[in-house]
Amino acid sequence: MDERTAKLIKSMISHDKGDTLRIQHFLKVHDLAVTIGIGEELEKETLVILEAASVLHDIGIHPSEEKYGNCAGVHQEELGPGEADTLLNDLNSTLPDEMKYSQKEIDSIKFLIGHHHTYQGIDRIEWQILVEADFLVNLFENGSPTQTIRDVEKNIFKTATGLSILKNMFNY
Repeated sequence: MDERTAKLIKSMISHDKGDTLRIQHFLKVHDLAVTIGIGEELEKETLVILEAASVLHDIGIHPSEEKYGNCAGVHQEELGPGEADTLLNDLNSTLPDEMKYSQKEIDSIKFLIGHHHTYQGIDRIEWQILVEADFLVNLFENGSPTQTIRDVEKNIFKTATGLSILKNMFNY
């Protein structure tokens, strides 16, 4: 992890202040996404986008709860990109020029946040990996039964690294 990512994590912890479960969730998703990304030999530029998106992927939850009274995935995808834009631009205002997220990176991060609950039409490796990492954590946190895990394996997982982690994590 580099200094910029550490600052992003600190910003997201502040954003989710007091919500320990969500903070722990995004930290786990981040670690698994980076692990899968490295295992799949992502290019450095793609890994940077994946890493930031994995930290911020659920940034739309609190606004969804405030606006809609729930945190349905569709609402997270609607409201998350705008929240991420604000947080990333606020963070950029504190970073030296060489550490700032570029607009192209921000746009890619926002795309992933806006699609992390969309499972059809995945056409970017970083999108696939974010979905897999989020599923790994959600399956555990939800105490999902083995049949659900097998269904997710069959219908969602595509990367060799993600599949290996899934099988080892749930020991089947």
